[in-house]
Amino acid sequence: MNREIIFIDDELHVRESITQTLTLEGFTVHSFSNAKKALSTITPLFQGVIISDINMPLMDGITFLKQALHIDSDLQVIMLTGHGDISMAVEAMSIGAYNFIEKPFSTDRFIDIINKAYDRRNLILENKELKNELAAQSAPGPRILGNSEEIKQVRRILHHIKDKNSSILISGDSGTGKKLLARYIHDHSPNNTLVFSALNCHHLSSISEDDNLFALNQQHQLTHLRLEKFHQQKGTLYLQDIDKMAEQSQASLLKYLQLTQNSAQPDIRIIASSTVDLIQASKNNKFNSELLYALNGISISLPPLRKRKCDIPLLFQNFTRTASSRYGIENPAISSDFFQKLTAHHWPGNVRELRNFAEKSILMGTNVALSTLSSAALESNNLGLNERIEQFEFTILSDALQRHNGRLKEVQDELQLARKTLYDKMKKHHLDKDNFKS
Repeated sequence: MNREIIFIDDELHVRESITQTLTLEGFTVHSFSNAKKALSTITPLFQGVIISDINMPLMDGITFLKQALHIDSDLQVIMLTGHGDISMAVEAMSIGAYNFIEKPFSTDRFIDIINKAYDRRNLILENKELKNELAAQSAPGPRILGNSEEIKQVRRILHHIKDKNSSILISGDSGTGKKLLARYIHDHSPNNTLVFSALNCHHLSSISEDDNLFALNQQHQLTHLRLEKFHQQKGTLYLQDIDKMAEQSQASLLKYLQLTQNSAQPDIRIIASSTVDLIQASKNNKFNSELLYALNGISISLPPLRKRKCDIPLLFQNFTRTASSRYGIENPAISSDFFQKLTAHHWPGNVRELRNFAEKSILMGTNVALSTLSSAALESNNLGLNERIEQFEFTILSDALQRHNGRLKEVQDELQLARKTLYDKMKKHHLDKDNFKS
């Protein structure tokens, strides 16, 4: 994981010296000459450590600390003090600073304090994630499953935007779950009791001028016969494949967003999705650039399944459980060899293809279903030695966890692994014992 540091000091030679030291220790350092600039880059999603001098022009360290902790009270901030600043350092600690260190200081002690602050920040964020995930996954409606870092980041963003009513742009390849994500956002928003309406813009790309999807009336409300009921109830409007929307409709939607951007409670929340690069499309005059900027306030990118292969066993097991319950067919036992073939497949259709394959496995049997996968897309023969070893280790662990229903003591005994070694390997491969319990 990239270990980030935000470092603030108004003296150039101090910034250069400490930045060099921290970089050599493996940190990624973002240095700032004043606290105001640094403050504008801090969000509750920041996973690193903040280091700030106390005596600075424009904004001193104490003021910066108060404003930073207002963004997130669990930020880990280390204060640098001069010999005469001890009383201010004590004040900083009482406000909520993690620690302070007096100049001049030894590099070893400095790095030790940073590492401890970083570990504490990591632990806090992990606990928050677990609580948020538990609340989200236990709620009714769609779930965002996966233990890959990419999906964890998506869930972090979702947690921070769930109470907002801003427009959202979702990007991702076909089949990555954009509509499910839009529905998830609606279901976890304050408007979850209102209507969720989905429109495929690909089917609306040739509408005539007098049948414009987003005509505006005098009250600046979107009007269209197909959306009459939706406007009465308000709620969330999901626009799938917005890059296929007719040019006039793009212009009307932009006008609506501009007119309602300062409203505390706009009539509807717009969530749009696209499988193409809208930035490039706007440069090529194939998409309204102003509409892109209006929608792009909050953007979420869904990775293709080939970029999150560690999630494939979890997703497959979830899909087969659902399918076996629907069709009244017993869920088959899955071998490590089977999972190895699944993770070797390229999955051009992404999660949708995996879900369809899981249904085939229930209805036709796993062997027949495997034969339907394109052999050309099985990449195991193209992997290097390290990748093959990683894949083999992953399948062995997954197979053992499934056989023992996630009981770690039994897995530990079978594989003859020390407890810490097993935990470390499971963490490396993003394996959660709870996902293997019957």
